[in-house]
Amino acid sequence: MRADRPNQKWLAGFTYIWTAEGWLYVAAVLDLFSRRIVGWSMKAERDATLVMDTLMMAVWRRGKAVALLHHSDQGSQYSSDQFQRLLADHGITCSMSRAGNVRDNSAMESFFSTLKTERTARKVYRSRDAARSDVFDYIERFYNPKRRHSKLGYLSPMGFEERSVLPQPSVHGTGSIPRRRRTRGGDLRAVGSGSAGTGASRR
Repeated sequence: MRADRPNQKWLAGFTYIWTAEGWLYVAAVLDLFSRRIVGWSMKAERDATLVMDTLMMAVWRRGKAVALLHHSDQGSQYSSDQFQRLLADHGITCSMSRAGNVRDNSAMESFFSTLKTERTARKVYRSRDAARSDVFDYIERFYNPKRRHSKLGYLSPMGFEERSVLPQPSVHGTGSIPRRRRTRGGDLRAVGSGSAGTGASRR
């Protein structure tokens, strides 16, 4: 699976982290174009609201996209009526992995593997709040803005997105340069354009 532009394909999934208070479930939405984590949620319960909150963060940050595909596994959280209605309400097309084919969602699984290898695997968290704080720090202060990815030309997800929205001069030098503004989630978007800028990642 590949994406040729931002907000074309979002991958979704969740993992779990052990703490002294019990499991903390971490859900995320990844923009396949830039490998940027555009939505995340963390809860003690593994229910439909975990993935619904994650999707809503992604929608809030990225805005309404045209022809957006949301891909996940066939877990009950993603196949629930509540989640399916949420996708439909925002005009997002649902896609799910074929049974037994984990490669369909490999970029999402790669992110979770990286999160555990680089941050959580060797730590013992005394509380879920401590784990939440550390995962937040990894995603928002390291992975999205700083972690370089070989598949993105060794740029970070945010760096790849910013480069992708830079104006390209016309062949004859007469192309106009669109004005840009930053959305609530820090994404760059051309004023008057219907699509948001996105990024890429290393795995």
